[in-house]
Amino acid sequence: MKVRCSQTSCVCFINVRLQERGLVRERPAGVQKSGYEAAAQRFCASDLEVDLSGRSFMITGANSGIGKRAALEVSARGGTVHMVCRNESRAEAARQDIVEQSKNQNVHVHIVDLSNARRVWEFAQSFTQSNSLHVLINNAGCMVNQRELTEDGLEKNFATNTLGTFILTTALIPSLKRVEDPRVVTVSSGGMLTQKLNVDDLQFEKGAFDGTAAYAQNKRQQVILTDRWASQHKEIHFSSMHPGWADTPAVQTSMPAFHAKMQSRLRTEAMGADTVVWLAASAAAREQPSGLFFQDRRAVAAHLPLASSRSSPQEEEKLLAALEEFSLKFKP
Repeated sequence: MKVRCSQTSCVCFINVRLQERGLVRERPAGVQKSGYEAAAQRFCASDLEVDLSGRSFMITGANSGIGKRAALEVSARGGTVHMVCRNESRAEAARQDIVEQSKNQNVHVHIVDLSNARRVWEFAQSFTQSNSLHVLINNAGCMVNQRELTEDGLEKNFATNTLGTFILTTALIPSLKRVEDPRVVTVSSGGMLTQKLNVDDLQFEKGAFDGTAAYAQNKRQQVILTDRWASQHKEIHFSSMHPGWADTPAVQTSMPAFHAKMQSRLRTEAMGADTVVWLAASAAAREQPSGLFFQDRRAVAAHLPLASSRSSPQEEEKLLAALEEFSLKFKP
C-alpha cells in the first residue's frame, strides 16, 4: 500500500503506528485536543496580535491541513503568502478560500514536487530573483509504505521529506539573510522521538522496508538539520516543532478507523497550526534560542530519556556531507 498525504495525516499516522509497536512513549493526551487546551491556558494572547504587512512567507504543503491553516493565519494578519504545492487544482482552490476568508489578495501559488530535487533547485533560484522572503515554513511531507523511487532514482520518502527540505532551505538561506528577522520553521513529528539517526542507510536499502520507520527517520533528520543550520547561520532563527494530532481531511480519508475512534479528541487544524504561526510570526518566539524543538509554544526535549536516540557530531557531519553531495548532483 502506498500513502501520499499531508503533513498532519503523516504526523498522526506515524505516532499511532509507532505507539502500537511500542516505539513511542509520549503521553497520548498531550498531543490530543485536551493537551492543547491545557497548554493554551499559559499562552499570551498578544503574542499573535501582530501586523505582518510587508513580510513574505513561503509555506510548503499549504493547500490543506496545517499548512493551509498556517497560510490563512498569516494572510489574515496581512502577510504575503507563497503556497508551494504539488497539485495545481487543489492549490488554487485553497488559495481562493484563503483570499476569501482573509480579504488579503497577496496569496500566490507555486507548483513544485519536493521529491524532484532538480525542480526544487530551479524553483528556489527563480523565486529569489523576483521575490523577497522573510519566513520559510517547511510543512509538506509524504509517507510511502512501499519502497518507491523517484525518476532520479531516490527513495521517495527521503527525497521529499529530507532532501527536498534540505535543498529548498539551503537555496533560500542567502535570500533570507538579506531581510530583517528571517526565520525557518520545520514541521516535524513526535514519531522521531525514539529514532536515532541512521546515516549509513539514508535511502532504506538494507533489510525489509518499513515506511513508518522511514518517515520517522526523516523527521529525526529534519530536527538535526534545524539544530545544525542554527549553529551555521546565526542571522536566521531556526526552529522545528510537533503539532500534535489534528483533525484534517487527510486524516479523515487516509485513516478512517482512527478518525472515527479519536474524532472528539483530535485537535482542530487551528490548534495544530498554532505553534507554527507563533514560531513564524511572534516576537516572543524570536526571543527563544535558535535551533530548538517546540510543542505548544514551548521548547521541549528532542529525545526521550531512555531512548538512546542521540547521534554523535561525526554522524551528523556525515548526514550533512551526504545531503550536500546529493544536492549538488541535482543543482542546475
